[in-house]
Amino acid sequence: MKKDWKNIDFLRHVRHDWLNKVQLIKGNLALNKEERVKEIIDDIIREAQQEARLSNLELPDFALLLLTLNWESYCFHLEYEVLNDEKCQYIEDAVLTKWTAMLFNVLDKSAKSFYENHLSVSIAPESNGIRLFFDFSGIITDRALIDDFLHAKSPKSIKVEIHALMDEEIALEVFVENESASG
Repeated sequence: MKKDWKNIDFLRHVRHDWLNKVQLIKGNLALNKEERVKEIIDDIIREAQQEARLSNLELPDFALLLLTLNWESYCFHLEYEVLNDEKCQYIEDAVLTKWTAMLFNVLDKSAKSFYENHLSVSIAPESNGIRLFFDFSGIITDRALIDDFLHAKSPKSIKVEIHALMDEEIALEVFVENESASG
């Protein structure tokens, strides 16, 4: 992680995001764009539901990483989706968070700055671990750096499968075993 988020910093960013959303609704109401207001509210509801699912995974450091990433100066925008409500019991939060933060930093160093780079993370908790799907679209300027990271020795609980590693797309499937399965 690039920043150690203190409670007040976190709350300041959350408040700022909410004020932006309220202003967007207010502006569209003033323009009599009722359908757009409904879309914005639906987006807010979906986002809040995903934040709740992420927070309920019982992986607080990992959740904080994902929740705060777009507030930092990465050269890509992150979206995430938690695919079910299963808990992630016995997952080493610190190991998952460290590996994911390293991936984000490598992507940040490898992607073209000031370009519309996008990273989507799908999170699928399972009874014996957690499966993550990372899909990056944008411009990669240093594919070798990403390749080196992905082929470096990962913690034994983390299994990485590369589905695509091209100049404009990266698709990874990462499985993190729970402690009881990997220990």
